[in-house]
Amino acid sequence: MVDEKRQWFKARVGFEPHETALDQSVCSHAILDEGYTEIADMGADPRTSDNPLYVGDPRVKFYAGANLVAPNGQPIGTLCVLDTKPRTLNDFQRQALQTLSRHVMMQLELRKKIRIEAALRAEMDHRVKNSFQTIASLLRMATRKVQDPDAKDVLALVERRFGAVGSLHSELMGQGGRSKVQTTSYLEQLNKLLAASAPDHVTIFCAAEPGELQAVQASALGMIVSEFVANSIKHAFAGDRAGEIKISLRRQEGAEGWLLECRDNGCGHAGAVSGADSTGLGRMLMATAAEQLNGRLTTDFSPEGALLRVCFRD
Repeated sequence: MVDEKRQWFKARVGFEPHETALDQSVCSHAILDEGYTEIADMGADPRTSDNPLYVGDPRVKFYAGANLVAPNGQPIGTLCVLDTKPRTLNDFQRQALQTLSRHVMMQLELRKKIRIEAALRAEMDHRVKNSFQTIASLLRMATRKVQDPDAKDVLALVERRFGAVGSLHSELMGQGGRSKVQTTSYLEQLNKLLAASAPDHVTIFCAAEPGELQAVQASALGMIVSEFVANSIKHAFAGDRAGEIKISLRRQEGAEGWLLECRDNGCGHAGAVSGADSTGLGRMLMATAAEQLNGRLTTDFSPEGALLRVCFRD
C-alpha cells in the first residue's frame, strides 16, 4: 500500500521490512502505470537503478506488480513479487498475478464492508438497548400507578416478556448478530434477569448443557421460563415462604432434541405452571411458546412442589 510518506506491506512473505520510505518504493512507480508493471533488471531501469533496495540490502533485482485498484478507479498499491536475480515472467504468471490482485481488492473491500456493518450493528444495539430500558421503566411506573388487579397482572406479564426479549437481544448481539444463541450464556442471562426481580426469600438457579438454539426457539424458551418463575413466586412462595426455583435445559437421551425442566419446592400450587392469574394470560403464553417450539408441555404437582417439562427438537 502506498500513501503520502511511505509504503507499507499488509502481507509479506520472504521480505523482512513491514514498511519503507517512498524513496525505496518501486510500487510508487508501478501505480502510475496501467494495471501491470514488470522490471526484469532493476539496475538497467532508470526508475530503480539507484533504489536503496537495489544498491543496498537485500539487493532486489527483479520486480513485478499488479495494481490494486479501488472501486473509484484509484490505484492504492500493488500485489508484487521480488527476486534477487534478474528474470522475466511468462504470460501465465503475469495473468495469475493480475487475477490474484483483483481477489486481494475484493477481500479488502469485503473487510471494509464488514467493519462498516459492525459499526452500524453496534449503533443499532445501543439504540435498541436504550429503547428496552425506556419501555421497561414506563411499564414499571404504570404498574405502580394502576390499582386494578387484572391490569397489574397484564402489565407485569408484558414487563417479563420485554425482559426475556431483552435478554435474547443481548445474547444475539454478543454472538455478533448471529441467528443462533449459545444455551449456556443465554440461560445465564435469564438467571441474572430473573434473580434481579425475585424477592429475597426465593432463590433461582438456571443451568444448561452446551449447545445452540435458533433465535425463535430461545425467545419461546425465555417466555416459558420467565412465566414459570413469575407464577411460582406469586403462588408457590406467597408471603415470606422461602424456597428455590430450578431451571435446567439439557439434551434428551437418545433423541435429537432438548428437555426443559422448571421446578420449584413451594406448596405445589397449580398456579406455578398453569399461569393461574386473574387473566389466564400466563397459561396462554406458555402454551403458545411450547407450540412455537413444536414441543410437548407436561406438568406435575405434588406437596413437594410443581414441575413443568417441555420436550422439543433441534
